[in-house]
Amino acid sequence: MENSVLLAGAEGGPRSRWRVLGASVTGAMHTRLGLPNQDALYWEAEPDSGLPLAVAVSDGHGSARSFRSALGAQLAVNAAASALGDLLPLPLDNLSAIKRATEEWLPQSVARLWQSRAREHLAAHPFDEEERARLDREGAASRAAIEANPLLAYGATVLGALVAEPYIVLLQLGDGDILSVSDQGEVFRPSWPRDTRLFANETTSLCARDAWRDVQVDFRALSGSPPALILLSSDGYANSFASADGFEQIGADLLALIRSEGLNAVRGHLTSWLEEASRAGSGDDITLAIVCRMDAALRQAPDLDRGQAPDAERAMSAEGGL
Repeated sequence: MENSVLLAGAEGGPRSRWRVLGASVTGAMHTRLGLPNQDALYWEAEPDSGLPLAVAVSDGHGSARSFRSALGAQLAVNAAASALGDLLPLPLDNLSAIKRATEEWLPQSVARLWQSRAREHLAAHPFDEEERARLDREGAASRAAIEANPLLAYGATVLGALVAEPYIVLLQLGDGDILSVSDQGEVFRPSWPRDTRLFANETTSLCARDAWRDVQVDFRALSGSPPALILLSSDGYANSFASADGFEQIGADLLALIRSEGLNAVRGHLTSWLEEASRAGSGDDITLAIVCRMDAALRQAPDLDRGQAPDAERAMSAEGGL
C-alpha cells in the first residue's frame, strides 16, 4: 500500500512531498498454528491538498480471552485516525491550543471511540456458541474475566501519527514502537518515558476501563527540518532483534536504502522482509508503517558517498535476530 501527500514548509516555503507505505504480515508462528493476522494498519490523506495525513498501527492481543482482537485492532486504527483528525479544525495560528488539546483531550477521545465502537459491535453480534464454548474450555478464570469486562474479547494496542502543516502528533497505548529518523540518520523515540509495565507479553490495552490514562501523546511543532522518516511498528518487529540498538538501526538503514534503491524498491520488498523477520525472530505478526519526507529521501546518504549502502536483508530482516 502506498499514498502520496504534500507538506508545506514550516515558514510557508516550498512544499515537500511525503509518501506513506506499509505492510502487515501474518507471523510465522501464527501461520503454523492456523491463526489469522491480528495486527491492523490504516492511513488516510486528503486526495487534493495532500496533508494532513494520519496513520495508525494496532496489535490485537490474540490471547484466548481476546478472541475478537483481530477486529479490535481494526477498530483501533480507525478510532485513532478519527480522533487525530478531530484536531484538524483547531486554528493553526494557535499551536498552544492544539498542544493542549493533544495532551488533555486526545487520550480520552481515542479510548472513548474504540470502546464505543467495540460495544456497538458486541451489541449487534453477541458472543456465539462457539466463542462461549472456547471460553469455557479456558476455565472459570477466563469466563469471569470476560463477564467482568466483555471488551477484553476485543483487546488491542494502538500507535498513531498525525502530520499537519505546522506540527506532528504522536500517540501510543500499549507495546509497539515509534521511531523518528533525522536527515542525518539519527533515530529518536517520542518524548514520553518508557512504560515499565510493558515487558514479555504484558501490555496496557484499549479494553481497560480507564484506558485513556495509559495513552501517551507527543506534540511537536515543525520548527526547522521535519523528520525524514517516521516509523510505526507492532512489537513483533522489535522482538525479532537481539537488542534495542539493533532494532533502532533499521531507521538509519531504511533511510539509506530508500536513498540508494528508491522508495518503490523498498515498497516491493517490504512484505518479504517482514515475513523473514518473523521467521528468523519473534514468530509474531509484524506491521510496519513508513512515513517518508521525499525531499530528504532523495538526498544522498553520507555512507553512500563511500560506497557503504546497507545490505537490505540485514537492515530489515532481524539483524542479530533472536
